[in-house]
Amino acid sequence: MEPHLALNIMNTSVNESSLLLQAAAFAAEKHRHQRRKDAAASPYINHPLAVAWLLSSEGGVRDSDLLAAALLHDTVEDTDATLVELEQSFGPAISALVAEVTDDKSLPKHRRKALQIEHAAHASASAKQLKIADKIANIRDILADPPAGWPLERKLEYLDWAEQVARCCRGINRALDARWDATIAEARRALKTED
Repeated sequence: MEPHLALNIMNTSVNESSLLLQAAAFAAEKHRHQRRKDAAASPYINHPLAVAWLLSSEGGVRDSDLLAAALLHDTVEDTDATLVELEQSFGPAISALVAEVTDDKSLPKHRRKALQIEHAAHASASAKQLKIADKIANIRDILADPPAGWPLERKLEYLDWAEQVARCCRGINRALDARWDATIAEARRALKTED
């Protein structure tokens, strides 16, 4: 390999690592006072980290913009972060991807959930992968340590809704599709035993 090509590859890798670390630090700062709804009230940052890790390790995703967006995917929806702030810090591609997966919190919850299904069908390939990974992570959390006070009926309603979203996001990443199939099947089996 020519020395200048090796240097370009190395710089790209360093730049991508820096981007991901910057996104993780930004998300950790924005989510620092938030807790998940599980019984342990675990730190919220665990969720975006899990989504990014799932995309990379189980989905084979190497696109640093998609992985950074996974780390940032709830910052605009659930913190004081803005899309302008994300664009200034991470560029227009990452900001646009976060915008694609961000719910409008001014709308009632039932409307936001319906819009997620509607928007999923028309989302970019990257947004579809992020949506599936997010739903897989949420379902795993529901099985491992469900939100405090969630009865079986609410868990099943979440699975039904998540399936509708995921159905619109399939066909982009075979590994994620397979992981989705395994996760939803496992969740259905596990929740049947709660019945």
